[in-house]
Amino acid sequence: MGFLLKNTIWPLTLCLNLIKLFGFLVPGELTERQRTLWYFYQSFWFIYLAGIYIIVQAGDLILIWGDVSLMVSTSFLLFTNIALGMKIINVMIRGRAVQDIIDDGEEELVNEDRDEGLEIVRSYSRCNREVSQFLYLYVFLTVLTVLGWAASAEKSTLPLRAWYPFDTSKSPAFEITYFHQVSALYISASLNVSLDTLATCLIAVCRCRLKLLNLALLNLCIGDNGDLQTHDEAVLPRLKSSLRRHQAVLKSAGEIQRCFSEPILAQFTVSMVIICVTAYQLAVELHNTPKNVVRIVGMTAYLFCMILQVFLYCYQGNQLMVESTEVTSAAYSCPWYLCSLRSRRALLIIMIRSKRASQLTAGGFTTLSLTCFTAIVKASYTFFTMLQRVEDRQK
Repeated sequence: MGFLLKNTIWPLTLCLNLIKLFGFLVPGELTERQRTLWYFYQSFWFIYLAGIYIIVQAGDLILIWGDVSLMVSTSFLLFTNIALGMKIINVMIRGRAVQDIIDDGEEELVNEDRDEGLEIVRSYSRCNREVSQFLYLYVFLTVLTVLGWAASAEKSTLPLRAWYPFDTSKSPAFEITYFHQVSALYISASLNVSLDTLATCLIAVCRCRLKLLNLALLNLCIGDNGDLQTHDEAVLPRLKSSLRRHQAVLKSAGEIQRCFSEPILAQFTVSMVIICVTAYQLAVELHNTPKNVVRIVGMTAYLFCMILQVFLYCYQGNQLMVESTEVTSAAYSCPWYLCSLRSRRALLIIMIRSKRASQLTAGGFTTLSLTCFTAIVKASYTFFTMLQRVEDRQK
């Protein structure tokens, strides 16, 4: 196996290689010495990207505690880095399990040989296009955010608030600290996009596999020559294959739940706070005189970026629920009434199981759905109005 990872879905390939480039996916073919060096490399990037930011911004938060306006300007990125750190640690710990999920889905997509099935894989039945479009938008907003923050800093002022145990206004401390803030922002933003795309791509793969299963059930009684075949010798092997495929998809969905449930819960919890404080900070910037247009653009892009981050998970989880229940319709649409009693019973098992939607949850607390997305945005707005009232009372 080479260093670069390959996959049928190019957004997944891109994200996996970026995560591996910074050491957070450990290759399986390393020697003991190489593995030790890899862990040092991994630790360096974790500290550089998330560790330093969390320490210096947490320190600044302690020093300014009580000043709502300053606390908000520090905390919106602090919470983002905490969530990023948790997602990185999750991939480091569960990298092997994540790779197994990827390999399982890749094997089914690569081995598909039916003409209609190949068309589903090629077009990805809109899933691949959706992931790609979301990825483009996510990257655009991320780059716009970082550029806005980097360019909005005034002379001898760092782009972001933070506490350092040295004077950052003097050279070369200012240049070094500025470089770290901007470079760490760019790289950590790219990693954040990659980690979110990794999880949503895996959900999209499950959706594609469900569509291939639907195709198999629709063509259950159709032979290779297009003729109708309802005898057990032809139908039962296909039914058994469909049952195995259905169980495999459900198992993959369960593994995605096991691997990503806690990080998604952390992201959703943090996102409620981030959306709230970012909206508050944006409102402050809009009321400032003179207005820093570049910073306003950066803050606006960051706000939309955080909202999109939550929407990606909720949308893919919602679509997985919808498409998992469509298996029932596909099974019912085949000419089951012409099959034997044994075949009908086996088909009924699939229909009964697929009536229960395959759901992904955030830590078991809330289901990934569009309803969940709406609830998070509403909660963020509620916190935003509370912050405004607190600030008004302090004036």
